[in-house]
Amino acid sequence: MSEDTMRIDAHQHFWKYDAAEYTWIDDSMAALKRDFLPDESAREMARVGFDACVAVQARQTLDETRWLLGLAAEHPSIAGVVGWVDLQADNVRDQLAALAGHQRLVGIRHIAQSEPDDRFLLRPQVVRGIRLLADFGLGFDILIYRRQLGSAAELAGRLPSQRFVLDHLAKPDLRSGEIDEWERDIRRLAAQPNVFAKLSGLVTEASWAQWTSDQIRPYLDVAFDAFGWNRLMIGSDWPVCTVSADYARTMNVVIDYVAARPDHERDAVLGGNARRFWNLRTAVATGEAV
Repeated sequence: MSEDTMRIDAHQHFWKYDAAEYTWIDDSMAALKRDFLPDESAREMARVGFDACVAVQARQTLDETRWLLGLAAEHPSIAGVVGWVDLQADNVRDQLAALAGHQRLVGIRHIAQSEPDDRFLLRPQVVRGIRLLADFGLGFDILIYRRQLGSAAELAGRLPSQRFVLDHLAKPDLRSGEIDEWERDIRRLAAQPNVFAKLSGLVTEASWAQWTSDQIRPYLDVAFDAFGWNRLMIGSDWPVCTVSADYARTMNVVIDYVAARPDHERDAVLGGNARRFWNLRTAVATGEAV
């Protein structure tokens, strides 16, 4: 299999469910109140023709990051891990150095969407922590809402050598169909050439019981026009997506959208851009023993 045609899901989560640790999973998300692990993910990916995924942190603990890296060492379907460190800590470099020996650590994320300060990403200590990531060859996942896009754009402009990727297109309000303000702000962020974006999480932002692909297409149109095909990557946000759609239907929104595009554009969005952004080296492609 050529690495150029490998299909990579850029955004998945794994957990062993514990109600005390996953308080954000409320009764409306009851389907998520169980374990979700790589063997199940690999079966779901195989049904849609995907080869590997990037596992992304869901808890802001070093223990979870180490656990995800342990999963990646055991499961070739996990091409990389986006973990967490305390970006504001005085010893953040030491935290990064302690994790740097894990080949599959490819990025760091902080759940900035939940911070009460919409300019959290611009705090001096946060910027200092993110600035260190380049020393370790790590990307940074931006998880925010639309109102925080301005701060994200300013951050990316301050750190032009740092690679950033926006999660879930900043969660546009698909339920209401609002697009104008989101488009204005997403274009401001996309103007920074060091920022990529994941076409992920959109089915969860739509009305769970009655969304259609046609409702999502206008947002994809904007993303492709703003970022271009060479800075976009498909992601499922599995298993969170399952509150709104199964894995196949979730992925098919983007697969169908790019179906008529030239082969090189389609291959880039469905895997090549993720591999390039994170410099992924997957066991599937290399045949390495794990």
